[in-house]
Amino acid sequence: MDIKLDPSRDDLPLMANTSHILVKHYVLDLDVDFESQIIEGTIVLFFESGNRFKKRSSSTEMACRSEPNEACKFRMPEPCQIPVTDTKTFSSKIGYNNFVICGKGEKDTSGKDGNHDNQEQASGISSSKYCCDTGNHGSEEFLLVLDCCDLSVLKVEEVDVAAVPGIEKFTRSPKLRNQIVRELVALPADRWREQLDYYARCSQAPGCGELLFDTDTWSLQIRKTGAQTATDFPHAIRIRYRTKPQGRSVTWTSDQSGRPCVYTVGSPINNRALFPCQEPPVAMSTWQATIRAAASFVVLMSGENSAKPTQLQEGYSSWHYYVTMPMPASTFTIAVGSWTEMKPEICSSNDLATERSFSPSEADFRYVGVCGHMEYPCRFQNASATTQKIIPHRVFAPVCLKGACQETLLPLIPPCLSAAHSVLGTHPFSRLDILIVPANFSSLGMASPHIVFLSQSTLTGMSQLCGTRLCHEIAHAWFGLAIGARDWTEEWLSEGFATHLEDVFWAKAQQLAPHEAWEQQELRACLRWHRLQDEVQNSPEEMQVLRPNKEKTGHVSDSGSSVIRHGLNPEKVFMQVHYLKGYFLLRFLAKRLGEDTYFSFLRKFVHTFHGQLILSQDFLQMLLENIPEEKRPELSVGNIFRDWLESSGIPQALRERQARAECGLARQVSAEVAKWVRVNRRPRKRKRKDREEVFEKLLPDQLVLLLEHLLEQKTVTARTLQSLERTYHLSEQDAEVRHRWCELVVKHKYTKAYRDVERFLQEDQAMGIYLYGELMLGEDPRQQHLARRCFELSREQMDRSSAEVVAEMLF
Repeated sequence: MDIKLDPSRDDLPLMANTSHILVKHYVLDLDVDFESQIIEGTIVLFFESGNRFKKRSSSTEMACRSEPNEACKFRMPEPCQIPVTDTKTFSSKIGYNNFVICGKGEKDTSGKDGNHDNQEQASGISSSKYCCDTGNHGSEEFLLVLDCCDLSVLKVEEVDVAAVPGIEKFTRSPKLRNQIVRELVALPADRWREQLDYYARCSQAPGCGELLFDTDTWSLQIRKTGAQTATDFPHAIRIRYRTKPQGRSVTWTSDQSGRPCVYTVGSPINNRALFPCQEPPVAMSTWQATIRAAASFVVLMSGENSAKPTQLQEGYSSWHYYVTMPMPASTFTIAVGSWTEMKPEICSSNDLATERSFSPSEADFRYVGVCGHMEYPCRFQNASATTQKIIPHRVFAPVCLKGACQETLLPLIPPCLSAAHSVLGTHPFSRLDILIVPANFSSLGMASPHIVFLSQSTLTGMSQLCGTRLCHEIAHAWFGLAIGARDWTEEWLSEGFATHLEDVFWAKAQQLAPHEAWEQQELRACLRWHRLQDEVQNSPEEMQVLRPNKEKTGHVSDSGSSVIRHGLNPEKVFMQVHYLKGYFLLRFLAKRLGEDTYFSFLRKFVHTFHGQLILSQDFLQMLLENIPEEKRPELSVGNIFRDWLESSGIPQALRERQARAECGLARQVSAEVAKWVRVNRRPRKRKRKDREEVFEKLLPDQLVLLLEHLLEQKTVTARTLQSLERTYHLSEQDAEVRHRWCELVVKHKYTKAYRDVERFLQEDQAMGIYLYGELMLGEDPRQQHLARRCFELSREQMDRSSAEVVAEMLF
């Protein structure tokens, strides 16, 4: 029986049984077909069996030995009760024909959508509702459960790794397939290139027996007759599959130049509609991929090599990428399109630090302290990498955005990378690609290993929005990728840190004096305070909690399956509570500890936990140990959980601090607002003695604050709005400023600027969702018609979650 979920209220299930068996490496071999909008090919999975907690990091073990039992209870997930799976699920009465032989009382589910797309080759099992409790049940057979959605699985087979020539070089048991894989995945880090080579060879080995499989909405279930435990189950399997055009992990669209492209977002269902995988973050794996596409396309991917195309016959080319740092499968990203590479007009020798100098293949590993993560070629142990301020980088975009990228984005990358290094130290990844994605991209940016997606909205106006967003995504290299959340409900561990660090990186990238940096950061705190107040007033209380699972955070079922709270709610994608409350918590802690001490601690924290998954208490406990006793009053893990992470609304400590906080830049805005209020109150025909107001030049963040204050005015005349637009050239400002300008236009029905609203809804889709609601709220027929017309123009290309939310507003 399949799981039926209501997206408006249900959680996202992570079905993979990671407690029993873990994927250690993926080999993807795929063809991208734009005509059919399908990615098709094979994926080979290499497994390690056994409980995932047997290899805890030394840092976690030491921490638990030294902490009271209450703290350890949070660190070590405890089994929770799940429904007992119907034993008929594992019935051995299954044939290798093109249908399922069902046990008594069971229904043939092979005709369901998603089950056995190739009926000539498929064989399978009937699924139970949860299908997760898949350990050894006596005579029952082990069931491998992978996270899978919106995929057509055609064939599953065991791979005969023993048939690979030369495999006996590094294995003691060349005829035992599972033993070969166990020794292959356990090769030491300094043999990573040999390991990748043998992974590739094994992935091309012949099959040695088809496996039974079935799919339902959220999972792919596989078993082998006679294999009763995870240890007995094949440790290398090949899955032939194809994606579906409507798959929720894969976006087929056109770029800004009108050329077809495809990219993966990994949200809201992560990568399970791109390939069958283990989604729980604890399933840390490496991967390599060969992607084929027409020769006119460029393939970008999460890979530590700067891949170059290999020309094939008949107008096709092949691209190969790999990673050697284990990460969750959800971080994998691919983008295929007619991208153009932008190069700096003048390259300095410093910027051209070659990839070869710092790649694992040439690394001179000098151990500078023992790392707590599983073994891999770690840059933190590479003396050359630790001093590399600017990692090699490339920029790609549709050809029509080439000029904007060269003018706005390219000059910002070296100073932003250098600033991040000055704050946190060693860059966790050896290189970086940056891609300007199509207009339907649903956010301003997204970071994946070795690649960052940026919205075209970041390229308009001055460099402020582009620089801050770039800094935000660079920060994710440390917080979100190199250090990940063990429980995805703790998003603040990624987004709160990136939001806090973007201000610090950006100030250093601009080389601001300390007082200027303080002013800029205080102004941005003021803006975020306004945003947080709006979020709290306009969102459900249960979605304002940063640690919704409370004491059960990090807990999983016996099998390793878990859920993501509110993971299927399309509105959650557009909420910023975990960004903002996380940011203010870190800002609060930095003020309490002192900025210098706090960032010194942060470097120590990164060095301790890079390459690992953490929970909130890992950070908070280590932080509190670094705070002197006299600065600790009322600070404890329990109090921070209660006041900041496990409560809705705004913490009292934050209300008190923000109520008395105002900087010089904000006071300057207040003075300008007063001028505009006076202008707005003047009659149409002014008296001669009335003097003209002289307005100061404002920074982009100041303009945002100015417009937010003017939005609080009950009425703003068309004459004032016209003067406002002319004074600041608002239609030419960055997207953050233009968004507030569009709000003013809509609120006061300023018809002369409706063209700015239409342009924003078309070109800035990552930020336009709220505007649709404003257009409908006033119940003005012209505005509602504008909203519906813009939606119809972009609906087919729009991100699915965005389209769902907007459609609910409009119809």
